[in-house]
Formats: sequence, structure tokens, C-alpha cells
Amino acid sequence: MSVLVVSGTGTEIGKTVVTAAIAAAALAAGRSVAVLKPAQTGVAPDEAADVAEAARLAGPLTGLELARYPEPLAPDTAARRAGMPYVSPEEVAEAAGKLAAEHDLVLVEGAGGLFVRFDGAGHTLADAARLLDAPVLVVVPAGLGTLNSAFLTSEAMASRGLAHAGVVIGSWPDAPGLAERCNLADLPSVSRAPLVGAVPAGAGGLDPAGFRAAAPGWLAPELGGTWDAREFLASWPA
Repeated sequence: MSVLVVSGTGTEIGKTVVTAAIAAAALAAGRSVAVLKPAQTGVAPDEAADVAEAARLAGPLTGLELARYPEPLAPDTAARRAGMPYVSPEEVAEAAGKLAAEHDLVLVEGAGGLFVRFDGAGHTLADAARLLDAPVLVVVPAGLGTLNSAFLTSEAMASRGLAHAGVVIGSWPDAPGLAERCNLADLPSVSRAPLVGAVPAGAGGLDPAGFRAAAPGWLAPELGGTWDAREFLASWPA
């Protein structure tokens, strides 16, 4: 059984594209993949959302949402305002476990940051990760502010005994400035976890064939790719 929780330091930082890239690399290696989205917010019932986008980019995979809420808010707030049931960590762990029994890799993509609340009791994706005993991959932005948020996320993970699978930059700019280039070297020490990938800005706009061909080159071997952090750092000196 292989379950990886894909979270991050905030929203709109590239988690879905990173999830799709990991799925694409795994599918290219002949592995079966499932993507689980515990709570999808801000989409209509008939609207394509994160799971569908991951499948469009990566290829044939099993996708599952546990809940969908109409307003673009944190899951607990969106559920409460819609009068809909909350998602519990136990439901997430149970669903991921069932998928893992039938797939080589299960990717559990969170909403927002790792500690965004699922319910009124304050449960989060971190609680589901602990129940699953699954490592957490942290997706981060490239620019100013990312070091502080990466540090805080990693500190909170360590205090809860969660395994850190590494850091991936969710959107690496074509022309990075000084802050972005310095962050490359600083992120591993600040987060106390390896840098295991950098997805180029705009990758989600590639056609699916191009995305699938390029995805392994954005990810380190730990994630099924060929990306090398030392070579990448050497390409972008501060």
C-alpha cells in the first residue's frame, strides 16, 4: 500500500498540477494510480474540478471526491454554510485505504494548507495523514514569504509526528528573481526536508501529451521522476 498526502502552505500554489505530475510519472512507469480529494470547494455539482483536472493532465486514473461544497471557502465553513455534512479524517482514511488496496499509488490532495479545518471540531488533513500513517508532500510557492510558511508547516507536522516527504515548488517562474533563486537553497534547511521538485509556471496549460512527457523531469526520483535538485540549483545561482 502506498499513500501520499499532497498538501501545501496555502491555496492556489499548484497542488493539483503537482498531483497530476506525480500521477503522470507513476502511470508512465506502469503503476495504477488513484487521486482522492476529501473536500472540493467552490465548484458547482456538474463542474469539472481538481480530480478531473488531474486525470485530464495525467491520464487514466481513478478519481474520487468525498464532498463538494458550492462556496470557495475552507471546507468546514463551506459545509456549515451549505447545510451539508462535514468530512471526517476517518472517512478520508477509510476511502484512501480502500483505494490503496486496489492501486499502486494513492494521492490524497488537500484543500488549501495542511491545517485547513474539515469540521467544527478542528479536524484537518493532518489528522487523516496520521490515521493513514502516510507521508505528507508540501507544495510551496517560489517567492517571498515561502520560507516562513514552509517552516511553520514543517514545525507543525513534526509536532504531530507526521513524516515529511519533501518540498515541491508548485510554480517555478521562467525568469526567477533574486528571492526565488535564494529560496531554492534555503527551503531544504528551513523545512528540514529535501527539495524534491519544481514544476514550471504554466505547466497546467500544456496539452496532456506534452504534460505527461515532461512531468518526470519536474520531479525527483523519490516521486518517480528524474529531476536533480543540485543540477537545478546550479542552473539558477543566487
